[in-house]
Amino acid sequence: MTATSSPFARPGFTYSLLLAVAMAAVVGTALGFQYIGGYIPCALCLLQRQPYYYAIPIAILGAISSLVGLPNWITRALILAAGILMLVTAGMGVYHAGVEWHFWPGPATCSTTASSMTNNAGDLLTELNTIKGPSCTDAALRVLGLSFAGWNVIAGLLLAAFAFTGVRKAA
Repeated sequence: MTATSSPFARPGFTYSLLLAVAMAAVVGTALGFQYIGGYIPCALCLLQRQPYYYAIPIAILGAISSLVGLPNWITRALILAAGILMLVTAGMGVYHAGVEWHFWPGPATCSTTASSMTNNAGDLLTELNTIKGPSCTDAALRVLGLSFAGWNVIAGLLLAAFAFTGVRKAA
């Protein structure tokens, strides 16, 4: 296999693959904080993950389209779609961070707090019907002054910039 036939020699493949891996790392970190760290996400936190869940497969499709030699515009369109979804999650993060800093009210569905789920199987069904997620107005953790929502804004903007650079480079 020569250097020119290597899939990594194709900018569309490389950008799509790296974008998918980076997005998976971001959402994987959030899941790690949830399942390993015990931080229960609020409704807005869960909504901010959805663009990642859509964008990761789109970026993988971009890598596949480049790998199998589909027209370049298809790969670029898929990278662009993933980048736009990263802007969406960044915008959702701005909204959520504003709710946490009390710049504007959050949704009414985010007004209750919850403790962790029970370990008693007999109480599980009762708790599933009564426990609501934590309040969207209270940051569960702040690192360097930013909550998870604030860090999502930064991650989303960086990933969008990377995607848009990939669209230009793959041209």
